[in-house]
Amino acid sequence: MQRILNTETAKYLGKTVKVAGWVNTVRSHGKIIFIDLRDRSGLLQIIFTPDKENLYTLAQKIRPEWVIGVEGKVSKRPRGMVNPKIETGNIELHPENLEIFSQAKTLPFSIDTLGYEISEEKRLKYRYLDLRRERMRKNLKIRQKVLHFIRDFLTNQEFIEIDTPILTKSTPEGARDFLVPSRLQPGKFYALPQSPQQYKQMLQVAGIEKYFQIARALRDEDPRADRQAEHTQLDIEISFASQKEILDLVERLYVNLVKKLFPEKRVTKIPFPRMTYKKTMEKYGTDKPDLRRNKENLNELAFAFITDFPMFEWKEGEKKWGVMHHPFTLPQTEDIKKIKKEPDKILAFQYDFVLNGYEIGSGSLRTTNLEVLTAVFEVLGHKKQDIKKQFRHYFDAFRYGVPPHGGIAPGIDRFLAKVLNEPNIREVIPFPKTGDNRDLMMDVPSEVTEEQLKELHIKIVKRKNR
Repeated sequence: MQRILNTETAKYLGKTVKVAGWVNTVRSHGKIIFIDLRDRSGLLQIIFTPDKENLYTLAQKIRPEWVIGVEGKVSKRPRGMVNPKIETGNIELHPENLEIFSQAKTLPFSIDTLGYEISEEKRLKYRYLDLRRERMRKNLKIRQKVLHFIRDFLTNQEFIEIDTPILTKSTPEGARDFLVPSRLQPGKFYALPQSPQQYKQMLQVAGIEKYFQIARALRDEDPRADRQAEHTQLDIEISFASQKEILDLVERLYVNLVKKLFPEKRVTKIPFPRMTYKKTMEKYGTDKPDLRRNKENLNELAFAFITDFPMFEWKEGEKKWGVMHHPFTLPQTEDIKKIKKEPDKILAFQYDFVLNGYEIGSGSLRTTNLEVLTAVFEVLGHKKQDIKKQFRHYFDAFRYGVPPHGGIAPGIDRFLAKVLNEPNIREVIPFPKTGDNRDLMMDVPSEVTEEQLKELHIKIVKRKNR
């Protein structure tokens, strides 16, 4: 007999079915044993009575979170025993066969609560148990629906979804790269992508024109409250599009997404406000303003675009110029002398996407003039010969015809955290890391064997105590 989901049993009233799942609760009333069985669809009540001695004896051994399979007859619940809180509250299952697939130890914490009261370290160590709680399962289901909606929306707009490599090249873009040593090329390294930035620009040279990807971005950043070593972003790149056209596309996507999947939410203002960086800082003192009319209203979503960021920012600690976002951004001038001599006066075709006081995405038009790109890197302190070596693929590819292009990369995790009223992005990521980038469930980062290091031609040098 083929197993069916708990919520499907109502369609088989008076018939025998097979169900399977986890034991959510075990209760005894007199001599009757009630078991609430949990599967991905919901709960189903199973009743064991002493008249079926063998089944009853076996049922007496069952404990919460054991995994079992049951065959039995679907019956209406007696009057007064109906539970309107669950989908199967009108029925119950009277077993004819019981199979115990596996037993379970007592869980290290309750999964019946929201889970916020449990320490994060314990929840992340036992993440496979934490994900059993209803709130977390709901978050994962909504995450999937959001991704599905985005894919359908952009596909209907004639975008092509393309995967880009995870093993790529280390280049000076901003955050630190995670490096991967090459066994076959001793002394050389791959880098994990901070974003698909360079590949998606190569796709524009290839004539793809409208690209998107649900991409992983990996950055070796210092610990910060709402950051992760790896996160998921919606990556978009378009040829022949103006800044306005890119922002209009994103606005349509999120307006329709909220309307379809979060009808209880109210968007504060449509069209989304568009403000320059300068005016935003003057008015709000931040480039991530919270524009909600009622900040106590959890169902209000205030989207906004912040535009015209400075191209460069002075890093006082390092005594050098850095880029406000990334060096591939198109400056609002192609005057090479001005870029080099007056970097503090250069604005960029750069925009941020903001929601309720948080940046949930950023993007820009891209530089296709290699002289301008070289000048930007020179302002950052790089030598011309090093730039051409690091970005040889740009210098080669752009010689064969490159269209004007730009894009944006809204963060999936941060948007979900805000729209689901979660306190941080770890609540919407299946297997997140701690603030200092540790995976407590898998115990990583971890040491590797001497043999592995030898194969990779790597030697660990321990720091001397200072």
